[in-house]
Amino acid sequence: MPQDIRDSVKKYKEEKIALSVNHTNKFEALLEKELHGKKKTKINYKWLSIAATVALLVSICVQFYPSKSINETKKITKEISLGSISPEFETIEKYYKSSISLEISQLELTEENKEVIDDYLSKISELTKEYKLLTQELNTKGVNDVTINALISNLKLRLQLLQRLKKQLQQLKNLNKTQNENQII
Repeated sequence: MPQDIRDSVKKYKEEKIALSVNHTNKFEALLEKELHGKKKTKINYKWLSIAATVALLVSICVQFYPSKSINETKKITKEISLGSISPEFETIEKYYKSSISLEISQLELTEENKEVIDDYLSKISELTKEYKLLTQELNTKGVNDVTINALISNLKLRLQLLQRLKKQLQQLKNLNKTQNENQII
């Protein structure tokens, strides 16, 4: 026959059983053990704080990086060159630059002509630096006929120097060829 719980509760009420001071803690521990099997693991706040610090640093870097690159992009788009003034000037600049590159690529460097080529290339290098300075002047002072004419003249002069170098190398080659033929005879 089943036992009536009411009788048990009455019995405990009458006895006035005193609970221990840690009764609640013991009860929670037993309940936790019964329900979950093991205790909850504590969260390691040290790793959490490190991760938060890294995330903060990355967000700060990302926040400042785009503003810098936007300013650089604005600076690049503001820069004026001969080719950006008009389509005609762009055609002129491309023609001269490609012709200069072609002439340089066709040079044959040998022991006999090395000194001559180096001399011409140093002059062309100086003209290239001057071209860059003229481009900066175009950006600081604005578009004007004098600077544009100086830029075009610079390109022409570089091409003329390379063509003169090519003729001089051909003459040097012919001279060496005739000397070799004279030595053979």
